[in-house]
Amino acid sequence: MSVPISYLSVILIWSTTPLAIQWSGDDVGFQFGVAARMLIGLIALCILLRVMNIAFPWHKAARHVYLISGLTLYVAMSFVYWAAQQIPSGWISVIFGLSPIITSLLASIILKDTLLSGMRLLGMVLGFIGLSVVFFESLTISTAAVLGIGAIIISAISQSLGSVLIKQQNPDFHPLAITAGSIVISLPLFVINIIVAGSWPETVPLKSMLSIIYLGIMGSAIGFPLYFYLLKNLSPERVAIVTLVTPITALLLGASLNDEIISNKVWLGTGLILAGLAVYEYGKYLPLVKKWTIRWLQKPL
Repeated sequence: MSVPISYLSVILIWSTTPLAIQWSGDDVGFQFGVAARMLIGLIALCILLRVMNIAFPWHKAARHVYLISGLTLYVAMSFVYWAAQQIPSGWISVIFGLSPIITSLLASIILKDTLLSGMRLLGMVLGFIGLSVVFFESLTISTAAVLGIGAIIISAISQSLGSVLIKQQNPDFHPLAITAGSIVISLPLFVINIIVAGSWPETVPLKSMLSIIYLGIMGSAIGFPLYFYLLKNLSPERVAIVTLVTPITALLLGASLNDEIISNKVWLGTGLILAGLAVYEYGKYLPLVKKWTIRWLQKPL
């Protein structure tokens, strides 16, 4: 697959995932929705591992990586699936837009290999101001919406923490194997959730079924390899543009396909979060842009 098609595919998958998460829990319970997604994703990943002849190691170091990835995946997915029933789907992508900032912050603390420059600190401040705007907007909706915002933040932190801890382990095997191993660890926990909550559905509506299948195949088995393919073939700065685009497209999809209302405050908060992420990722180029601008202005007419 070409790089441009892969790029557009990742944007499409990430943009549609929040809405699919919300739909997958309709009438069947979010516990069943996430467990079914993980089962389908694991089956698809096993097929990919076999077809692509990728090893699935089970030595001590590999099990340690799977345990870290699986537990953080369980926490992240449990909270995001619950939150999707409390807030508009587009908000999920907006808040998850802070994930690169959260990941870098955790990396600077745990790995001590990320320098937080003045521009990056400014980006953090802008991002968290934007998050505060969205949070205060949730206060005008309901207590459940406030709790939903908190759950998404916990989910984003858990996902970012998992990425940092896995990097700390420095695994030498394929990311697809890590993904499959994390589901092997987390799937039993999701099944336990269903048993404890008693939420086995008698029937699965077509929309919920299609959403679960889409998330299992596209979200878990296809989206992940495409993302790593982009990281391999593009600079991190160009890949980071995806996180600047998907919150906007997710909000628009939620409004057009799910009749979600986007208030001016939510747009303001989204703009601040994306501005913060842009400054965080690309602020290092601002002095160079300033230098070029001054040179251009000093040219004789």
